[in-house]
Amino acid sequence: MIVGVPSEVKPGENRVAVTPDGVRELSAHGLRVLVETGAGAGSSLTDADFAGAGAELVDTESAWAAELVLKVKEPQPEEFGFLRDDLVLFTYLHLAAYPAVADALLQAETTAFGYETVRSPSGSLPLLAPMSEVAGRLAPQVGAHFLERAQGGRGVLMGGAPGVRPARVVVVGAGTVGLNAAWIAQGMEAEVFLLDRDLDRLRVVDQIHRGRIMTLASSRAVVERSVVDADLVIGAVLVPGGRAPVVVTEEMVRQMTPGSVIVDVAVDQGGCVATTVETTHDHPVVEHYGVLHYAVGNMPAAVPHTSTYALTNATLPYAVTLAVNGVRGALESDTALLPGLAVAGGELVNEATAEALGRRAVDPFTVLG
Repeated sequence: MIVGVPSEVKPGENRVAVTPDGVRELSAHGLRVLVETGAGAGSSLTDADFAGAGAELVDTESAWAAELVLKVKEPQPEEFGFLRDDLVLFTYLHLAAYPAVADALLQAETTAFGYETVRSPSGSLPLLAPMSEVAGRLAPQVGAHFLERAQGGRGVLMGGAPGVRPARVVVVGAGTVGLNAAWIAQGMEAEVFLLDRDLDRLRVVDQIHRGRIMTLASSRAVVERSVVDADLVIGAVLVPGGRAPVVVTEEMVRQMTPGSVIVDVAVDQGGCVATTVETTHDHPVVEHYGVLHYAVGNMPAAVPHTSTYALTNATLPYAVTLAVNGVRGALESDTALLPGLAVAGGELVNEATAEALGRRAVDPFTVLG
């Protein structure tokens, strides 16, 4: 396949889908790689870097005309016109949160794989993990910033001061995002509570951090008590391919102290806080009941150089498999890609995504023939 890498157009999105090292790897497999001019600028990667690795620098239409298009974020409305039935798209989709994107892909009969649902035989999500790690580590940093009085927060220092209690941070969910968020928050000397229903995960945290992160078995009552007393709440709940469950209700937010902060990392999947409204890097926070809500849908784009390298490290082997073997061959040679296939032949083929959208999933091999 010819591989295309267009520039990202989502507001505030500065990542690019592949690094120059990734281009070199694709080229080594005999693949032609078309990179849109300027695509890497936001990640501090120059056109010369890409050209030196073997990429052809092209315009937007030429990048999208490739057989396999690699992106970072879901197609935006201005990109819907590039979708077509002989295109294979490999990117983050999060269709449960963006039904209009699902409709556009279905109408165009594009074959689309979502990074977020590629699943290894062990059950892990290898292409979601690196961005979850970045978003999780970024969440306490963002929360600390907006807790500052000049940003509209309560004026609370994460680590407190001698004789003054530190910020109380509540992390809801002990998946990849939550573990990384709790780890960084405790490193900032905050008082950290990590909530999850999986006691085995909480046991691992206890064994590693030995009380520096306090673990709580999650229930509605525990979430309510914890959230109401928090200075910073980090939402980190994930349902692969589906909509995130709402675990922090509007009433809980109403009872929080004015000037406290919520960072809802689950916004890509609809958010796990009832009052979440997706925001952008240009306008990152909105206020509800005196509480600042940070819910940027492409959080890792705040640190695009780091994020681009972390993403390419994970996606590149799968991109090579798709480009060399084609869709059917890739699905047969790597079982991890099958749950990543979201849309094909005008049909939804991922069951969790179809259920979240209130539609019916079709067997992918029936669609592919």
